[in-house]
Amino acid sequence: MGIEILAPILLVVLFGCLALGLWVGFSLIAVGLVAMLLATTAPVGLVFGTKVWGALNIWDLTALPMFIWMGEILFRSRLSSDMFAGLAPLTGRLPGRLLHANIFGCALFAAVSGSSAATTATIGRMSVPELLGRGYDERMVIGTLAGSGTFGFLIPPSIIMIVYGAATEQSIARLFLAGIGPGLLLAVLFSGYTAVWALTHRGAMPAEEPKTSLGEKLRAIALLGPTILLIVLVIGSIYAGLASPTEAAVIGVLGALLLSWLGGSLGAQAAWDSLRGATITTCMISFILAGAAFLTVAMGYTGIPRALAAWIGTQGFSTYALLAALVGFFIVLGMFLDGISIVVLTTSVILPMVLAAGIDPIWFGVFLVLVVEMSQITPPVGFNLFVLQSITGRGIFEIARFAFPFFLLLVLATAILSVFPEIALWLPRTMLAR
Repeated sequence: MGIEILAPILLVVLFGCLALGLWVGFSLIAVGLVAMLLATTAPVGLVFGTKVWGALNIWDLTALPMFIWMGEILFRSRLSSDMFAGLAPLTGRLPGRLLHANIFGCALFAAVSGSSAATTATIGRMSVPELLGRGYDERMVIGTLAGSGTFGFLIPPSIIMIVYGAATEQSIARLFLAGIGPGLLLAVLFSGYTAVWALTHRGAMPAEEPKTSLGEKLRAIALLGPTILLIVLVIGSIYAGLASPTEAAVIGVLGALLLSWLGGSLGAQAAWDSLRGATITTCMISFILAGAAFLTVAMGYTGIPRALAAWIGTQGFSTYALLAALVGFFIVLGMFLDGISIVVLTTSVILPMVLAAGIDPIWFGVFLVLVVEMSQITPPVGFNLFVLQSITGRGIFEIARFAFPFFLLLVLATAILSVFPEIALWLPRTMLAR
């Protein structure tokens, strides 16, 4: 069967399965089965079993449940609330004041959780009641939180980067390093926009709060100590060459357990809930990865990725034109799928044409994560929107409207990264070249 007939059939099967509410993992397996039955006489059962086992039997994936568990522990302990309380006095003199605590709080928590939804939920449950109670504009409270919550995907240790690295056989340590520069760029853009908004909407800002003394600021910094220590233990051990990402994940879990136990904020029930939550999330991601692995080999049998890569090569698209087209494609896809599903579903098709265009796969991983971040705040399927709906009681589309300026800033960051790729590539080239 020709590719021009097979490709539409597979798209119909995929979106049909998703429209019927079938789990993403099952949907990917269904598409792979149809592709193999129509395109090859190879033994489907043997290929399925071999590929799924090979995809899940990867040492680097061991880091996945560990980082998820670390985030679950922090989510249920007092470390997260101490972190926000420590940031508040330090942002009081900036234009926008405590709105910056949303941005910096999400950046810090992302550096120890690796999850966008967990970052949004944890910081949101602390900051939304606090900021609204102090009279801050609801649009900016929700908007800054929705946008900054996406840091969980980009700032290492990022769960989605581990998934991308495992799916494309790229170095997870390099991906982690590559995410730091763009993460800082996003934080600067979000904070800068918040400051400009506050200066141009002075009437929407609450009255200035009493100045904090030097002693209060020092006590605030002390509250940030455990979180910063955990970041240094996890990320520092990787970059110093003392631990692999998997070993650093174990260090992170032990550190989170120890700090939570010393702070008396993690009881037996909370510890059990954290383990249960991490297990459920890991199983969900692993099942999606298994389906995607089978779909990848099935797509190889169909020849669709090779045909697309060859087509791109004959069209003479510039790199920027290709990236612009991919941004539009991923934004549309993000309206219907979650971030991890997007990565595992598209990698087998997109990566060959990206490599054919001469794009660095490490850089493309960061680019992909940035675009996938947009999907977290685009309706109707935006996980950050769902999280904020449960916290605020506002409608999905209303929250998306509040988050729209930050969506545009994500687009701007993607454009800047495309023009200046060294923002992502300089650090891994410098630190891992030694």
